[in-house]
Amino acid sequence: MHHILVAQNVSKSYGDFKALSDISLEIPENKIYGLLGPNGAGKTTFIRIINQILYPDTGQLMFDGKPLAPQHIASIGYLPEERGLYKSMKVGEQALYLAQLKGLGKAEAKKRLKEWFERFEIGEWWDKKIQELSKGMAQKIQFIVTVLHQPKLLIFDEPFSGFDPINANIIKDEILRLKEEGTSIIFSTHRMESVEELCEYIALIHKSEKILDGKLSEIKNAYKNNVFNVSLQTKEGSKDKFLEVEEKFNVISSNAHAEESTWSMSVQLPSSDTRGVLTELSKYGNVSRFEEVIPSANDIFIQTVNGKEHHG
Repeated sequence: MHHILVAQNVSKSYGDFKALSDISLEIPENKIYGLLGPNGAGKTTFIRIINQILYPDTGQLMFDGKPLAPQHIASIGYLPEERGLYKSMKVGEQALYLAQLKGLGKAEAKKRLKEWFERFEIGEWWDKKIQELSKGMAQKIQFIVTVLHQPKLLIFDEPFSGFDPINANIIKDEILRLKEEGTSIIFSTHRMESVEELCEYIALIHKSEKILDGKLSEIKNAYKNNVFNVSLQTKEGSKDKFLEVEEKFNVISSNAHAEESTWSMSVQLPSSDTRGVLTELSKYGNVSRFEEVIPSANDIFIQTVNGKEHHG
């Protein structure tokens, strides 16, 4: 697999404060990579190093197979969490100015901007001043300016903040479309539902250290703990025997639906012998649901960070 960005043993300190400690990451090409962690974990420092706003104290970064260098800035687009548009400038004028800073000629910049403004149905904003726009409207402009020069790598830091659900969906669809067209994306967020929807790979940074990284589906499988959701339609007179089920299996939670004679429960199995368990459960009734609980990105985030807190 080709990697658009590789970080090798990157560290950064501010005086006595260690912002990043020996971070190594591989960002696959043409994938969406979630960069996760609590506030103050070191994510923003890492992103600033990629953008060459900061330089690491130790370690190195490779961009598209070559040592990261100033000319690579033209191949990177960065949407920071703190937006920075000039409030008194007109939207079109500012977008053109920023596009030209990214190396686009004026005519090409204008053509691409026109296409994006039509796509977002915001053509009438061209002559408005930034200060006349709502936060969400300004966000759209910033998003367009970030992606306009068609960079190889896009870095989005909390791209949905300031958006209502409808516009957040529009931006999400655009991020997925850009990925389909071959762009590699680093996605930094606290919104775990966005991670579930968008990211194929993740890294979790906590207190300046990487504590987890890899393919999200493989990480989820590694964090499974033999918990199953079960629905049991009980046979006549077998409700009393449900206590036996609770004794035999580690029932985490259960719920009875009396009118349907159904028990719903979460069960933690002692082993992965699901067939034996199903045979045992079917003695008490008809098993209408038996599915393994796959931990969510949010579950993994909380479990890993808390585990690190308790051990470190």
